[in-house]
Amino acid sequence: MRKITLLMTLLLTALGAQASVVDATASYVYSSHFNQARAGASVPIGTTASVGLEAKYVEDKFDGGFHDPVYSVYMPIWVDLEIAKVSLLPFYYFKNHTHQDGLQDPFAFGVAGQLVMDLVNDEVQELYTQAYIGVGYARQKGTLFKDNDFKNRYYDETAFTLGLRQNFYGAYIFHFAGTIYQYPDGISRVQSFRGIFDQNDFAFTQSYDVSRELGKYALSARFSRVWAEHRSSLYFGYHYAEFYTADSQHSILVGNTFYLAKQVNMDAAYNHILTVHNENRRDLFYVRLNVSF
Repeated sequence: MRKITLLMTLLLTALGAQASVVDATASYVYSSHFNQARAGASVPIGTTASVGLEAKYVEDKFDGGFHDPVYSVYMPIWVDLEIAKVSLLPFYYFKNHTHQDGLQDPFAFGVAGQLVMDLVNDEVQELYTQAYIGVGYARQKGTLFKDNDFKNRYYDETAFTLGLRQNFYGAYIFHFAGTIYQYPDGISRVQSFRGIFDQNDFAFTQSYDVSRELGKYALSARFSRVWAEHRSSLYFGYHYAEFYTADSQHSILVGNTFYLAKQVNMDAAYNHILTVHNENRRDLFYVRLNVSF
């Protein structure tokens, strides 16, 4: 954790010295399965780009979870190309010590990218439509359980996302997305993979859970009611996801964003997850604070 803190301090100090605005964010997720904390900051580069650095800490609290906390770092990059907006999220998961003989000390790295295009931008009628395409790649070193045997090895994964956002009159926002997952190394007869990569780093699927299972696909939807004059909103999200190594699940999300002060924004949400067999229910509580200075 000291290395993460030092790296973030050095980079953000260097960038912040050249920037007039710094956006700092801190979030926390509590559940019966894990505690998760995330912090970071970003700064503008000129008028059409920004770059930042984030770090995440996950502490497992369930049987079969990792004994030591899982640490990861991210460098979000955003660029406005006028005809489209591009974002990149390189990430790295630090090696986690395994306290079981014969199992690999896992780590992971990769990148997620997104291309966002404006299909409709009618400022008079206040109608806005955005479509986006997301692509992600992760390479993990962990333990693959296949054909009732296990082997320590690298295992690659890709993800492809299509999404649509529709904004009506600046007050109602509908968001639909679908993500599919592919495994270049093959998925046939795989029982599980003991890795530390969180699938939600590929695409936000309306859940604040930590998911390390090997996914097939996820379908998600979100509705937001926005009050621009009060700078607040209420939102309702849902997803259905299928996995190769776990039961399919439903996620229900309810949240509220609002301003505590002129430059201090908060997001608080409740997330309920259950499997299709009505087992493994879990409740998650999420809070995020964003400060601009």
